[in-house]
Amino acid sequence: MSGPSDYQPSNPALQWLERRLPILGLMHSSFVVYPTPRNLNYWWTFGAILSFMLGMQILTGVILAMHYTPHADLAFKSVELLVRDVNYGWLLRNMHACGASMFFFAVYIHMLRGLYYGSYKEPREVLWILGVIIYLLMMATGFMGYVLPWGQMSFWGATVITNLFSAIPYVGESIVTLLWGGYSVGNPTLNRFFSLHYLLPFLIAGVVVLHVWALHVAGQNNPDGVEPKTEKDTVPFTPHATIKDGFGVACFLLLYAWFIFYMPNYLGDADNYIPANPGVTPPHIVPEWYYLPFYAILRSIPNKLAGVIGMFSAIIVLVFLPWLDAAKTRSSKYRPLAKQFFWIFVAVCILLGYLGAQPPEGIYVIAGRVLTICYFAYFLIVLPLLSRIETPRPVPNSISEAILANSGKAVASVAVMLVAAGALLLGSLGDARASEGSDKPPGNKWSFAGPFGHYDRGALQRGLKVYKEVCSSCHGLSYIAFRNLAEAGGPGYSVAQAAAFASEYKVKDGPNDSGDMFERPGRPADYFPSPFPNEQAARAANGGAAPPDLSLITKARSYGRGFPWFIFDFFTQYQEQGPDYVSAVLQGFDDHVPEGVTIPEGSYYNKYFPGHAIKMPKPLSDGQVTYDDGSPTTVAQYSKDVTTFLMWTAEPHMEARKRLGFQVFIFLLIFAGLMYFTKKKVWASSH
Repeated sequence: MSGPSDYQPSNPALQWLERRLPILGLMHSSFVVYPTPRNLNYWWTFGAILSFMLGMQILTGVILAMHYTPHADLAFKSVELLVRDVNYGWLLRNMHACGASMFFFAVYIHMLRGLYYGSYKEPREVLWILGVIIYLLMMATGFMGYVLPWGQMSFWGATVITNLFSAIPYVGESIVTLLWGGYSVGNPTLNRFFSLHYLLPFLIAGVVVLHVWALHVAGQNNPDGVEPKTEKDTVPFTPHATIKDGFGVACFLLLYAWFIFYMPNYLGDADNYIPANPGVTPPHIVPEWYYLPFYAILRSIPNKLAGVIGMFSAIIVLVFLPWLDAAKTRSSKYRPLAKQFFWIFVAVCILLGYLGAQPPEGIYVIAGRVLTICYFAYFLIVLPLLSRIETPRPVPNSISEAILANSGKAVASVAVMLVAAGALLLGSLGDARASEGSDKPPGNKWSFAGPFGHYDRGALQRGLKVYKEVCSSCHGLSYIAFRNLAEAGGPGYSVAQAAAFASEYKVKDGPNDSGDMFERPGRPADYFPSPFPNEQAARAANGGAAPPDLSLITKARSYGRGFPWFIFDFFTQYQEQGPDYVSAVLQGFDDHVPEGVTIPEGSYYNKYFPGHAIKMPKPLSDGQVTYDDGSPTTVAQYSKDVTTFLMWTAEPHMEARKRLGFQVFIFLLIFAGLMYFTKKKVWASSH
């Protein structure tokens, strides 16, 4: 990649290999002695971070694919069983799901860094274009991967996004039919998306190789935008850049681990823990946070075809950036006007992301149109105009001269802006998950909250009793086996107690030798049986509403916390919105309907249920279940206990996750510290 190499290994076997396949020389010239600008700051470490994240996504994705079943009837269950029954399956799933968000977070910083420092200018045009191609492939891969869990938001997101292609004249409907594999999103769609999601990361890896090749041919840009002139302007890639990149990756891994072990659902959508149902449309369909700015552009244009063109043009315009910005000075560091407009552009992108998470109505639509115009104006008007009218500050003659300048304030301002950007994007995601209910559930103190949270064994056992005596008549626990009751991190029963509990249930089995189905006592390997043979029977017995399975109910329900709580939640690791909601609904029944609220016949008023009309009658009353440990037999206690139990059914490996997370954090902190002091020592002689 960096031209002919004079590397000659000393080992005879390696010499023999090098004469026939000079791969060691290639590695040596590209990643050891490759001259690297001396003044690169930490924003350049995101290239290494992205390489690491791509490898991580491919590795975890290949392993996950071994356990995934790409069938519309089995996909959702296969993902849940992977998380519950495969050794460290929860870790693989969290690494892959959170890794997608971390991947996009890193690539956006990488792109904004290139935009700010002019890394798209001559002679790096091909390098920039290859980066845009990688970004497009990432967007396609991420979208197809989001569909694979086959939850509600996955299914309806696929329906909405694929329908956009129908706006293309003449061939649009044919393209949609090809994508779907039929006349609606279904099993053929899932198979197509699974195949492409598995293939595209390897294609991305191939384009990344070209991207790195182009980088080594043209040379790296730097914060001052001046080309290296002498050996004093550069340092060898190894150990200088590798150690610095290693420290940057270690710091990034701390953020990555924060999500994996403590906030795995913070960036997701609660609706995706509900199996896909073509008959029920979510009230507010939104894509993942990293697509929200383009989704806002799509919705801000009233014409469907024009909206699709606008959305794709917002990305394609990046390809022409090297020719739209004709300024001779690369770095915005020396262009005062360009720097100001750059931060305005960043603010526009953040606000578009916020608007993409809001309902397409009222002021949100008007603001979206204004910001869409601002987005395109930056590329098509502002940059071409600035290249003609702006007078840049003097650029240093060399990198060595530039190093003497103090750039701390600039770096600090970039850091502040990026932190603000991340906070606002996370806030828009929180708004996207907001509930329709007008009353927010009150917060509770849960034993399982926080970095050292654990399940209260007494509450789990009492909650199981409430479920068995009250909830099991209508609601199933289809993802919980009786053997789970005796596993570590669960209610704390012995194997014999779990077997005795299972034997109290009748499980349908068969066929026997006569070809007939029969009932037998439950075994530890059996799953909790459903109270109804099918969904139709469940609806018939409950006034037309099918009671949901409770295995995932605490993760499948949520509500918007609003500003500024979503920021505090990130740092305090608060993500118990689901348990708060479930507990509140159980206690929210009231016989006195407030004035102005109409409840349909056959429904009941509930303060916290969205719309306030719920088909389920009040399930709990004081003294309904007898506790053997002397705990209060009140509705409040029943609600807290059964919610704790249902939190365990949704997250049976939570204690192991948090325990491993603490160990990983200690390791990463030590590793990052060692990398930092090693970097200081390596660079001491170079400053």
